[in-house]
Amino acid sequence: MTVQVELMEKILAGTVVLDLTRFFSGPQATLFLAGLGAEVIKIDDPATGDPTTFSPPFAGPEGVSFDRRTHADMGIAYLKRARGKKSVGLNLKDPEGLAAFMKLVRSADVVVDNFSSGVADRLGIGYDALRERNPQIVHCSLTGYGSTGSERHLKAYDLMVQAAVGMMSITGQPGSPPAKAGSPLSDAIAGTFAAMGILAALLHRNRTGVGQSVDVSMADCLFALMFDEPFDCYDSLGLPLRQGNRIMRFSPFNAYRTRDGWIVAGAATQDDWNALLRVMGKEDLADAPQMNSLAWRLANNAAVDSLVSAWTGRFASAEVLRRLNEAKVPCSPVREIGDVMRWRQLKERDMMAPLWNPLAGAAMQAQGPGFPIKFSASKASYDAPAPLPGQHSREVLVDLGGLSAEEVDALAERGAVSAP
Repeated sequence: MTVQVELMEKILAGTVVLDLTRFFSGPQATLFLAGLGAEVIKIDDPATGDPTTFSPPFAGPEGVSFDRRTHADMGIAYLKRARGKKSVGLNLKDPEGLAAFMKLVRSADVVVDNFSSGVADRLGIGYDALRERNPQIVHCSLTGYGSTGSERHLKAYDLMVQAAVGMMSITGQPGSPPAKAGSPLSDAIAGTFAAMGILAALLHRNRTGVGQSVDVSMADCLFALMFDEPFDCYDSLGLPLRQGNRIMRFSPFNAYRTRDGWIVAGAATQDDWNALLRVMGKEDLADAPQMNSLAWRLANNAAVDSLVSAWTGRFASAEVLRRLNEAKVPCSPVREIGDVMRWRQLKERDMMAPLWNPLAGAAMQAQGPGFPIKFSASKASYDAPAPLPGQHSREVLVDLGGLSAEEVDALAERGAVSAP
């Protein structure tokens, strides 16, 4: 019997998140929360706004560009990261603006910031101040190196973090200069861990009634993921830190040139290796003591790669992939981004969505990622586009903060609030 499961409301529906974050790591965390249904309220300074709103590259009626060609052009980063969120312009350095924010805290569930260590406390919005207003509040702080430790005050962006934890020392080919990963991984990973930490703290609060602070370090998060690999043992194993496309536990495991491009393939198990030998017409090597030994292949990886490359180089990529897939040998084409954007697998899983520009009132050429987790009994998606700056100031301050319309007008007159 087939059971029809009706989609529930989003998992975090009814959860209010005050978002004080900027740039990537924090907005990534709150974007995930918005996709799960939280009411995420961006709090921006009325004078400066979100720094990505009108920063290049832009998307507008005349396409994408590094120069702002029309008044409707908006930053692509903003259009991606502010989806599903509301925008309130509120000056936290103004006493009355700070008081209005604290009224929002009373009704909120989560406050997220990615200020440098100590800044929130100096502004009067650190965890101790927040829990005085709302003992059940969950506070998440994202910083480069955490809120404790001797280097907690150092300023950091993704490049600095990748360098600090050794990512740049292990990226690239042996003998090459330091190189960062092609995307800002430490930002993205820290945002993902922050969302997980916030969810865990909300679950704890639901069980105990107690809120708490969540301390997320970009360096900790990136190190936690990369250090699954035993890099501290490489020297003893006689391995260079830079392994290129290899993983030192598998051989073969690399990128291989074909007649018209590149593919990747790898053998993580003995079955994979035997299947690859059959595909290459090298079944005789299955009985060779050396080639049949993973330890020998790891120590002599260049010889193994030469064997595989000689075979892949005889065929076009499509033919190599067809044969490998039929034999169930793990493989993939090396897609360039244009190919990725045409890849039907991602499209079929709703992982690409046109970005809506609220100033232009139209969808842009640029696209943003969809929500990456699929649930069987609830929805997760970014249902609303990025908001206009300050678009929801009046609504939020009245409905959530309990201010009167006259009080909001007074705040707007003194520049503490932007209320279009």
